[in-house]
Amino acid sequence: MTHIGTNTMEAAHSSATELCRILTENRAGKGKSIYSVCSAHRLVLEAAFAQARKDNSPLLIEATCNQVNQDGGYTGLTPCQFREYVESVARDLDFPLHRLILGGDHLGPNPWRSEPAAVAMEKACIMVAAYAAAGFGKIHLDASMACAGDPAILSNAEIAERAARLCEAAEASTQALSERPLYVIGTEVPTPGGAQEEMHISITTTLSLKETLDVHREAFARRNLQSAWERVIAVVVQPGVEFGDDAVADYIPAKASELSRYILEQERIVYEAHSTDYQMTESLRQLVKDHFGILKVGPELTFAMREAVFALARIEEESIPDSKRSNIRTTIDRVMTEKPKNWKPYYRGDELRLKVARAFSFSDRIRYYWPDAEVSASLDRLIQNLTESPPPLPVVSQYLPRQAEAIRKGMLDNNPRALIRHRIQESLARYASACGLQAG
Repeated sequence: MTHIGTNTMEAAHSSATELCRILTENRAGKGKSIYSVCSAHRLVLEAAFAQARKDNSPLLIEATCNQVNQDGGYTGLTPCQFREYVESVARDLDFPLHRLILGGDHLGPNPWRSEPAAVAMEKACIMVAAYAAAGFGKIHLDASMACAGDPAILSNAEIAERAARLCEAAEASTQALSERPLYVIGTEVPTPGGAQEEMHISITTTLSLKETLDVHREAFARRNLQSAWERVIAVVVQPGVEFGDDAVADYIPAKASELSRYILEQERIVYEAHSTDYQMTESLRQLVKDHFGILKVGPELTFAMREAVFALARIEEESIPDSKRSNIRTTIDRVMTEKPKNWKPYYRGDELRLKVARAFSFSDRIRYYWPDAEVSASLDRLIQNLTESPPPLPVVSQYLPRQAEAIRKGMLDNNPRALIRHRIQESLARYASACGLQAG
């Protein structure tokens, strides 16, 4: 198994210390938290590093078990390769590696859940060990999904037992390292990537949370993982945030008030909130106040990227001859129609509604199609066209007015990559502000 080098070990130690400091301040009511960027797209990562460098803040970037695993996941990257990829982007953006925190999200048997539990869990243990050995300092253990032969819904005790087994694999793979992983437990999360049907949200109860903590603590103890339990920094709960195709369930603090009080009765830990995408700034601030020390965001960032790309496509139509255009919107919809696997289970309605959802849904299933060869080539063509022939400022203003204003102020180049990154950074700046990380 490949282990991380000395420089990365030192960076991981520094970033883990900083993460623990932020979470301690969150528990103390100091309005501090950290946002977690859940995306592997290069343009999103560039924007994230640019925002964190501007704020002089740490940056937490996470990969899921479906994105990155020992088989490559849908990114084609192993954990070690993902770390190398992210670090290369960081270097390109002059971001100091000691402020980079890598995390693994929903690490468990999910990619292999169609196989018997024994087989799926063995593969999951190999994956978690690979994440830990590759220097991922924050690991969310999630063994909540049923595998072949399992009952439809696993008991909390079985989920905890499997999570402890995963933790044991991570601990074994990092025995020789001075810095061991920090862990997140808990599985009461919104549907990854957004709700597939009408949103029905059940906020985690303190009774359910107590059981989660108790059964995990006991499972860790049975495997002599008490030292690892001391590194459990957060628990995932459902505070009442969610998004679907065309709606967002905004955070209502009163409904999660018991959760907010209860966490302070526990030692050390805070909450981790999933699917906080599209929450308003004040809602994000309230989540931070209510001891959600980690706010996860993913589809909103590729949604913002898609908004910028579609705006650039309209700008291209205004300023580039027909024969040279990328036709990116037509290409994306055709490819999605020809390869419906990544959106068809998620969208409902007649053909017109499906077409609108493919393009504009908050769930942003387009994010799975950017790596497609045709879509990627079309995006490259769009960027090349508008790089070689920068559009007139009034045209930029028509479709990207805030970016046009930034160009006028000398804060932004009239360059398509810069315009896309700036749009993504608008979302990231909201999170940085809410988390108390924004400079100034």
